[in-house]
Amino acid sequence: MKNLKKSEMLGFKPLRGTVIFGSRVRLREKKLSDVRRDYAWQSDPELSRLDAAPTLITPFSVYLLDYAVEIHRPRSKRYPLAVETLDGTHIGNCTCYDIDEKKGEAQFGIMIGDRDYWDRGYGTDVVTTMVHYVFLTTGLNRLYLKTLDWNLRARRCFEKCGFTPFGDMRRNGLRFVLMELRREQWQQLHIPDKQESESSV
Repeated sequence: MKNLKKSEMLGFKPLRGTVIFGSRVRLREKKLSDVRRDYAWQSDPELSRLDAAPTLITPFSVYLLDYAVEIHRPRSKRYPLAVETLDGTHIGNCTCYDIDEKKGEAQFGIMIGDRDYWDRGYGTDVVTTMVHYVFLTTGLNRLYLKTLDWNLRARRCFEKCGFTPFGDMRRNGLRFVLMELRREQWQQLHIPDKQESESSV
């Protein structure tokens, strides 16, 4: 039996050119052509502030080299995907990371970098689409995340998708709200819909 990465053992397998469809977005594997948009978004002070991350100051040439390595040799405990509109416009990214096989859980993150798509339901569709994908195709039983306490827009989005607060934390002078969604919670919200759709076929 070949050795499998931990993420693959949990069901996170390469999409190999296929995409995950939502109602407004599609999620696909990252590719090298994403590099300029990702560099611009990570160099944007406002986006960095929303992500509680330092603004990128690395020269593009160095960033490109690191990016190429990450694309060709992805880390086993991360599952990064690009977010596109249905017509193929790259507008952001989402990632499951800190994938823990023993606990059956992963941390989730999302960024809509293109401001033209803010407040239009794209973020909610990304979260819903990724949550469905995780609980339908992997062995994870819990997704969790952290969001800045003042980022009410993000919190409303996550709550709309079923995440509930379970605590808070402080880091580097910032306060974060911790939120989670467990498989059993997701099933209560969505399995009846699935059964109903199957019975109508």
